[in-house]
Amino acid sequence: MTLQSLGELLGSIWTVWAVLVFAGIAFWAWRPANRRRFEKDSHIPLNDDR
Repeated sequence: MTLQSLGELLGSIWTVWAVLVFAGIAFWAWRPANRRRFEKDSHIPLNDDR
């Protein structure tokens, strides 16, 4: 295995890994169980600090 083919293989593995991580994060973010938490967290900047 040459260094060039190793680089191509690692590049392919990296791409697949990044897509899987993105899909996992998107799945987690769009789960209905997280909706209430995200709605509550979206109001944090609007809360008065006093």
